[in-house]
Amino acid sequence: MGESSQILDKARQLCDERGVRLTPQRFKTLELIIEYGRSISAYELLDLLKVTEPQAKPPTVYRALDFLLEQGFVHKVESTNSYIACCSLGHADHCSQLLICDNCGFVEECHDNELAALLLRRAQHQDFSVKHHVVESHGVCRKCRDSN
Repeated sequence: MGESSQILDKARQLCDERGVRLTPQRFKTLELIIEYGRSISAYELLDLLKVTEPQAKPPTVYRALDFLLEQGFVHKVESTNSYIACCSLGHADHCSQLLICDNCGFVEECHDNELAALLLRRAQHQDFSVKHHVVESHGVCRKCRDSN
């Protein structure tokens, strides 16, 4: 079983456990995000979704994205207004660091428990309650650096 199908199976399982519906459009949207292989905008998703669902409109995609974000299945890359699949489904409290290549647009998610703890301590010191946090770091990936 490939990584893509493992993530999709995990999403189905979590939806069943949580009592929420992973509708065919939500499932297809998550599948497209996973298969795209890098961050994808809502309109790029819409174009891909229209291949199998010609009647799909922007609200279709945005509703699916809202659900996937709420469930923690995808992350929004705020600085590029795009989305990636979460590499750690079911771990709602994890702190994600997104490494974003400014050349090719590749986004890699990584986790650092020390960074997460530091961010939480800083927030608590400010009497701030964190719901979730994503750190975005921009630069150049190895593939782009090696090709120059």
